[in-house]
Amino acid sequence: MIASHLPLPQANPADVGLCPLRAQRLLDRLQADVDRGRLPGAVVLVARRGKVALFEHLGRQNPATGSRMARDSLFRIYSMTKPLVSVATLMLMEQGRVLLSDPIAKYLPEFAGQPVAVEHDGVRTLVPAARPATVQDLLRHTAGFTYEFLGVAGVQREYAQARLGSRERSNAEFCAALAAIPLMFQPGSVWEYSRATDVLGRLVEVVAGQSLGTYLREHVFEPLGMTDTGFTVPEQHLPRLAEPFAHDPDGGVPMPVTDFRHPGRMEGGGGGLVSTARDYARFLQFLLNKGALDGLRLLGPRTVDYMTADHLGDIPVAPGASASLLPPGHGFGLGFAVRIAAGEAPTPGSVGMYYWGGIAGTTFFVDPAEELFAILMIQAPNQREFYRPLLRDMVYAMLVD
Repeated sequence: MIASHLPLPQANPADVGLCPLRAQRLLDRLQADVDRGRLPGAVVLVARRGKVALFEHLGRQNPATGSRMARDSLFRIYSMTKPLVSVATLMLMEQGRVLLSDPIAKYLPEFAGQPVAVEHDGVRTLVPAARPATVQDLLRHTAGFTYEFLGVAGVQREYAQARLGSRERSNAEFCAALAAIPLMFQPGSVWEYSRATDVLGRLVEVVAGQSLGTYLREHVFEPLGMTDTGFTVPEQHLPRLAEPFAHDPDGGVPMPVTDFRHPGRMEGGGGGLVSTARDYARFLQFLLNKGALDGLRLLGPRTVDYMTADHLGDIPVAPGASASLLPPGHGFGLGFAVRIAAGEAPTPGSVGMYYWGGIAGTTFFVDPAEELFAILMIQAPNQREFYRPLLRDMVYAMLVD
């Protein structure tokens, strides 16, 4: 069956159990920060029971030019790329083309025999991995990789020296560079947020026999009607790209973000996409529908349940910066953080709620128990840790039935 790509239905907030006054309170709070120069602009979207109840744009799309934010403004979504690549991987699993228990090296042999760096009293030794990292490890960030911006350990310094964040490498060249650096942890031993999903993007390429961008476009974006999502921004759409302030309003430091006027070679599965609130809403509604949208099914319902369940169990979170990304009461699934306790966390949410965000400020959460999802699109990197809990607090406050 071919999807018709009808717009997501709309409703008044009260018709889906949301308080209109409390919805306006969120908009007023964001507008106040726009007015005082802390936030360039924002697009916010809240949907419940399959209907969009709030979809508003505020402030400026580009502070340098003064252009106004629009509903269809484009945003660098960075790590909100990860759930999309995770879905693509689970689609390949459902087709019998990959097992999550498969070692990464089955598809990417450059990772075979990758040692683990052990640092003690300033001395580093390399030891063999106790077991191979698997596809599941990539999906849940337990493969032993890290990010260069999470600390200054020896492996993280090597990541920085190798310029693993460069867009000038192909996905294959990126994996060759990463595989030449030791793992930071034993596979399966800890949760460390990492470049694992970039590796996963290359694995999708090898299994599918297509570039990551082509595979996502043909098998995810086009079927879901995500017409503005991709690894590049066509020249005619560059004026729609939301931009941050040139300097951080809270600290004055420059605010560098990916420059899409200069296309890169890497199609980073961990953070390379640009999208819109409308496109990402279609993706989240597809997940909330347990793998289908507009009559077209891409994943089975049990697979969506599986990927949005906690996959860490007793696996601890690595000390350091990663710990701040998984607050108390949360675990991690296959591409998302997952709520596993009604309390404990500093923000409200149902057990089973899942979420993630991007380093430039974008964020989302999906609450199946409430048939609810919310998206906040901003390009304010250093303010993201404030607006993410703010969105959660104020959207849950809207629920009145």
